[in-house]
Amino acid sequence: MNARVVHHPANTLGEGILWCEREQALYWTDIQAATLWRHRPADGATRSWEMPERLGCLALCEADGWLLLGLATRLAFFRPEDDLLLPLVSVEPDLPTRLNDGACDRQGRFVFGTLHEPAAGETRQPIGAFYRLNADLTLERLNLPGIGISNSVAFSPDGRTMYFCDSPSRVIQCCDYGDRCGEPRVFARVDDERGEPDGSAVDAQGCLWNAQWGLGRVVRYAPDGRVDRIVEVPATQPTRPAFGDSPLDTLYITSARDGLSSAALATQPLAGALFAADAGASGLPEPRFRGAPPGFGRSS
Repeated sequence: MNARVVHHPANTLGEGILWCEREQALYWTDIQAATLWRHRPADGATRSWEMPERLGCLALCEADGWLLLGLATRLAFFRPEDDLLLPLVSVEPDLPTRLNDGACDRQGRFVFGTLHEPAAGETRQPIGAFYRLNADLTLERLNLPGIGISNSVAFSPDGRTMYFCDSPSRVIQCCDYGDRCGEPRVFARVDDERGEPDGSAVDAQGCLWNAQWGLGRVVRYAPDGRVDRIVEVPATQPTRPAFGDSPLDTLYITSARDGLSSAALATQPLAGALFAADAGASGLPEPRFRGAPPGFGRSS
């Protein structure tokens, strides 16, 4: 199974892709360019917004017209219609980290992680963490081990299992999920040392689709962790998949050019593009964050 290019903004670090059923559009971020993107596949209409700092991840909101943004140092609400940004809370202000991967759980709470940004000459350390923003806008740290690069945040269809990873470990983990997280256990391993697990999505059958940085592929894992199928991507650094279109049977995939040499870019000119593949499976509607921006009702 091969992916095809559908839009090529040459993102430095495309990430965090989501399908908005209300708008029939895709949202994603180019983290290093501090830019939010929106693309409507039906007519090709595309728009972007510059952010005040790097945008690591995002979520759809139940409140019409709003997005929840995981900026490098803080969470914020954003209304694309009029560029209104409402800062919410800082995250790890005393650590050399930034927000990275995140997703809403099936209860409409936003779960996200951070990554360590080491200084020149330093080694990345597992000082990051996973957090959950509740509908009442309270923020809590989840009882999971520290991480160097958070990724693969996703939830089973019934919401009772959370998937996640520390990318350099090349291990996707899972745990029982509720008010607290159960003991982490190994779900799947990426045995090829050239690659790491990146972002993930879960389909209606409970299979996990994981983008694998460095390996140019998205792997579908069965609920028991077995490899079920592989989507080949014509760029070595795919970053995250999402199901879109109607009936949620197209797999969209963001990718990155970050860190590639000029020689590598010459061999993969589509690096940084948005790709799509016929999934042969149906996805689930993207959960929406149930909290509302302070001072604004859900229909604002």
